[in-house]
Amino acid sequence: MPGPLLDTLNGHRRGRVPLWLMRQAGRYLPEYRALRAEKGGFLALVYDSEAAAEVTLQPIRRFGFDGAILFSDILIVPYAMGQDLTFGAGEGPRLSPPLVDSALEALQSVPERLQPIYRTVERVRAALGPETTLLGFAGSPWTVATYMVAGEGSKDHHAARAMAYRDPAGFAAIIAAIEAVTVEYLVGQIEAGAEAVQLFDSWAGSLAPEQFERWVIAPNARITAAVHTRCPGVPVIGFPKGAGAKLAAYARETGVDAVGVDETIDPAWAARELPAGMPVQGNLDPLLLLAGGAALEERTHAILRAFADRPHVFNLGHGIGQHTPVEHVERLRDTVRQWQG
Repeated sequence: MPGPLLDTLNGHRRGRVPLWLMRQAGRYLPEYRALRAEKGGFLALVYDSEAAAEVTLQPIRRFGFDGAILFSDILIVPYAMGQDLTFGAGEGPRLSPPLVDSALEALQSVPERLQPIYRTVERVRAALGPETTLLGFAGSPWTVATYMVAGEGSKDHHAARAMAYRDPAGFAAIIAAIEAVTVEYLVGQIEAGAEAVQLFDSWAGSLAPEQFERWVIAPNARITAAVHTRCPGVPVIGFPKGAGAKLAAYARETGVDAVGVDETIDPAWAARELPAGMPVQGNLDPLLLLAGGAALEERTHAILRAFADRPHVFNLGHGIGQHTPVEHVERLRDTVRQWQG
């Protein structure tokens, strides 16, 4: 019998609404901060399979969530493609050489950089009970490409957007290369024990509609089809943050089994416009979870009511913030678990 999260992702609505939170394993937890201080840098922690498995399990032990999300990073894919990856203290990630200045062909693939991640998945799966679903993930090609081209994060993704207009064939080659590694990476996670996978397109909202079709919908559709072919029955969750009204086309055209809804989208609109019966995930504002108070419970109930007629996984509209009080997370968990709608 699958756990409630996996059951919901398979299109069923039975009993209580399952719950997990994006970035639920992270800096808001004192046990994470203690382990991070012991292990050193972020990348060292990701590549220590025993420690990464422990981080993945920490929120399950504390909150009893229905899903455990692999502790890793979306930039493991470009790292395996041959870019150097660093996380400086107080800085965002850096990839070198940036592809805005260097040719894709200059990169030397290092596929063995994926192996420690699979070992983390194996360790977590062995430690989880059957009621808790293990989620793997990868970044979607557009979002990963924004980092690969610029060599770092940016507010408007200017370098990648400009390259996609200026040299669409060259940019398409980057997207295709990311796709190929992403499929292998997701399949590897599934073979190691992941029961569902999520595609994070955190920067999908920066694209114009026709660019969204080309660089978000089409690549995610190809990845989803490949995963479905190689791993039949394993659900794929698509999360194009910032998609707005384009979310309905994404849900129809990518072939994903469930769709994540960010906090900017009215859940009543999503319930009405997304394909009938498609599982949805979301969409509490992470800042409301940080703020807490009566509004947290009121908004949680409103989201639960909006999605009451379809399979629904309760989650945030994006990742939990590092300063979020643990007691607010406990209150959210209890509110969702006590819901009788």
